[in-house]
Amino acid sequence: MAAAERLEANETRDVRTSVQDGVLLVQFSRPERRNPLSSVVLKKLDEIVENIEPDIERVIFTGESDVFASGADLKEIDSLTEENAAAFARRGQALMSRIERLEALTIAAINGFCFGGALDLALACARRVASPHASFAHPGAGLGIITGWGGTQRLPRLIGTANALEMFFTASPIDANRAAAIGLADQIADDPARAARSI
Repeated sequence: MAAAERLEANETRDVRTSVQDGVLLVQFSRPERRNPLSSVVLKKLDEIVENIEPDIERVIFTGESDVFASGADLKEIDSLTEENAAAFARRGQALMSRIERLEALTIAAINGFCFGGALDLALACARRVASPHASFAHPGAGLGIITGWGGTQRLPRLIGTANALEMFFTASPIDANRAAAIGLADQIADDPARAARSI
């Protein structure tokens, strides 16, 4: 079965995929809910990553409307217990590590809000292209939680300890220009998904 055909079978309302000229586009498509990385979405991402064909040269993650993604579904986080919280974190960590290890070039085309677990996903990608209106945050400190999907390790390595601690402790969003200045965004483009095809 061709890559495009197999991946179409994995689509849900939450995630859409398309393949063209060796580029796999993965789009989060629930903007009315700020494209949460829910358990359903994580499962679909696992399936997509598992089924990437060898002829795929780059994988671009992006969102619909003005949202890249908003991270883990807070309703699901609220339902976690001591017994299953660690497994939830390990599941997200494993997915981000698999994305990081893909042979294809991985690019986060950040078209808007990129918060929490979505920022962890962007950090797992090799490159990040942001729209001028993109914003980045790890809002966990304001919610009494901290990301468990690898961001605490990847963010300091990418932008330095001081900048990372500022993002973690203040939970304040930073804009695309600030992200580019500190090395979080590699490029700013009006159409980040299009720019990601030639980065």
